[in-house]
Amino acid sequence: MKILVTGASGTVGKYAANELLKMNASIVVAGTDTQKLLKIYGKDVERVKLDFTKEETFDAALQEVDRVFLMRPPHLGKAEDLYPFIQIMKEHGIKLVSFLSLMGVEKNPIPPHHKIEKYISELGLPFAHIRPGFFMQNLSGIHAEEIKENNKILVPAGKSKTSFIDAADIGLAIATVLKDPERYKNTAHTLTGPQSLDYFEVAELLSQVTKKHISYADPGFLSYRSHYINNRGLDKKYVNVTMALYLMTRLGTAEKVTDEFEKLTGKKPTSFREFAERNRGSFM
Repeated sequence: MKILVTGASGTVGKYAANELLKMNASIVVAGTDTQKLLKIYGKDVERVKLDFTKEETFDAALQEVDRVFLMRPPHLGKAEDLYPFIQIMKEHGIKLVSFLSLMGVEKNPIPPHHKIEKYISELGLPFAHIRPGFFMQNLSGIHAEEIKENNKILVPAGKSKTSFIDAADIGLAIATVLKDPERYKNTAHTLTGPQSLDYFEVAELLSQVTKKHISYADPGFLSYRSHYINNRGLDKKYVNVTMALYLMTRLGTAEKVTDEFEKLTGKKPTSFREFAERNRGSFM
């Protein structure tokens, strides 16, 4: 049987798929654009069209599949958007679904991930929830433009600390649980990097690595929202979800450091400095 990797053209999905391939697992990569998947993975990796808004794509995506990496696409803001696919997974007898959730979401009903986790459990689907802290790739990706153009980090996190984790480490963790479904059935794993940093410290580390002065702008929520919607042209629903996450960060939900990644994989998580040095070009 095969492992279905949803969101396979995204950051975490690519890392999870590649780690599974290294483990010689039989996988199917899924997304709304199969030509994009072909360019990423080549013709030797099976690919399938999957659109969570089109139920007619569900059955074909789950053919000969017994395990699923499930990721909520950022543009689907409501948990209920994923319910139909989760129901079909139950009907197909999936023996493990690894859902990409959030750190602390079990106590935080605001993000849609809380309802999705709960719905999976209520249906009786075997699960191995992955609950990572903030991705290091948020800084080299969505927030890199301000760093490159203005030497500023524009994130409304105040003075709060965050235990950033490398998405590559998350991918390895996902592959680990999916490769051994019986061992990890009905488990949840809170994954973080090795240290907790505030954004002033992140700015200092990036300054050291890039040899330019990068500062933390420490914006308020309204100026952050205005910039990313009006100047960057990002979707309002997406920006609002990120604001909710940064509000929770200000309340201390993102600072916890765990050793669960090492327990799960036997490896040390990547430090932020290691990540910054490896991705130096993203900040230049």
